[in-house]
Amino acid sequence: MFAVSLVAGVLAVVAAARWVNQQATGNTNRLAVASVDLQLGQPLNPEMVKLVDWPRDSMPPGAFTEAKDLGSRVTRVAIQRGEPILESKLAPVGSKAGLSAVIASGRRAMTVKVNEVVGVAGFALPGNYVDIMVNTQEEGANQSNQDRQISKIVLERILVLAVAQEASRDEAKPKVVNAVTLEVSPEEAEKLDLARSVGTLSLVLRNQVETQDAKTAGATKQTLLVAQAARTAPAPAGAPASKPEPVKKAVRPAAGRSAGGGNCVKVLTGTQTSQECF
Repeated sequence: MFAVSLVAGVLAVVAAARWVNQQATGNTNRLAVASVDLQLGQPLNPEMVKLVDWPRDSMPPGAFTEAKDLGSRVTRVAIQRGEPILESKLAPVGSKAGLSAVIASGRRAMTVKVNEVVGVAGFALPGNYVDIMVNTQEEGANQSNQDRQISKIVLERILVLAVAQEASRDEAKPKVVNAVTLEVSPEEAEKLDLARSVGTLSLVLRNQVETQDAKTAGATKQTLLVAQAARTAPAPAGAPASKPEPVKKAVRPAAGRSAGGGNCVKVLTGTQTSQECF
């Protein structure tokens, strides 16, 4: 009886395991994930992809179920090991490896020369957004006339694609470099090329989620000193003047005496005249 019970228990465990596996297999699907860390702009090959079981009801949009569908595709963002490979993380079919795979459709990549100050002390990293400010001479101004200089933001919310030859967006450590590559539209590329030829450029690091444009007229020497001039300028016409302290001035005693027999004098208080007796 003991042997029969033991055999029946083993058979029951095996049957239950088979049933659980069948149920699990019916509720999962195969999902392609990265088997190694993938860098931005890197081409995929079969060794970089593996298939894992994933709950069918939790399949992310744009997921791949076959490794062969990822052949010759290029990543447009960095992908960590074990992370699902999605269509939104890949460049369009036919894209070549490199920075060109990261550029959005209708956009261009343009590199500008920077230094530690212009490059916001190295805090302008790939994936950040910056504004472009130019310092130049106003139209019609003499080149030696420093009073006609103007600083103006000419481009806003420009994506930084790469700093020097680094395009990875995973690092947050500042990097002081001598060149920054920006993603711009064709019209913005023309403005940027003109701006760097007529003056000096500065990058202005902005908040990642801020989308509102700055409406500024530019800063000149006159507007820079307008606050100081306003403090020292005379009050405009029609403005109420401060009242002076009353000044009492004694004048020649009036003829005669008061009814009480004392002396009386006239007192001037501003424009008012009164008589004091004592």
